[in-house]
Amino acid sequence: MASADAQTVLVVEDEASIASFVAMYLRNAGYVVKVAPTGRDALTLAEAHSPALIVLDLMLPDIDGIEVCRRLRQSSEVPILMLTARDEDIDKIVGLEVGADDYLTKPFNPRELVARVKSVLRRSAPERKQATTTQIRHGLLLVDSGRREVQVEGEDVQLAPKEFDLLWELLDHNGLVLTRDQLLERVWGYTFAGDTRTVDVHIRQLRRKLGEASPIVTVWGVGYKAAPTKDSSKDTVTA
Repeated sequence: MASADAQTVLVVEDEASIASFVAMYLRNAGYVVKVAPTGRDALTLAEAHSPALIVLDLMLPDIDGIEVCRRLRQSSEVPILMLTARDEDIDKIVGLEVGADDYLTKPFNPRELVARVKSVLRRSAPERKQATTTQIRHGLLLVDSGRREVQVEGEDVQLAPKEFDLLWELLDHNGLVLTRDQLLERVWGYTFAGDTRTVDVHIRQLRRKLGEASPIVTVWGVGYKAAPTKDSSKDTVTA
């Protein structure tokens, strides 16, 4: 039974049996659930109800999940958990690249889906975003945690929410190697073994968007770190 202040989850799934199954588990976990069977319905309901999170199936009868995700990201940072078929690895990666926060492959354990939803919501909760502005300057980069803005040589760079969180985590531990599992726990909130490809895809996106200003170094067989700049005296943190 959802409480008066329960968060709303929008489930976008055209297979009625799966949609009702997912909705039942989410309602039992205390969420208010809205269901959309098509991509167009999803966009309409997302605008009308401002859900806290969207569970988005990749294969829909009208607009596919990739396009729905892309359109949502034009105006919203709502967390998106994408559902994909087991043999569609490339679509999982594309989904992350257009702004999905995480994905789960079918068939899935509904308890894991609820755990993923809780994890994503916990990491995106407003209280986790620092109320006071802290800035990290790293070479050509300026990252502002309060405004959640990134600049390269004064030019704004648009990052997806998890891309920003991942960059901040690496810069906040400048020079320290973080494993993929550590990054999954710190950025996505997983307390169980997740699919580390999620991290790799977001790292790839960060490198593409930041270009030569990217501080991220791969430590083969271990994980990633933010390397010091050539002039480490320019690496600063200000509050």
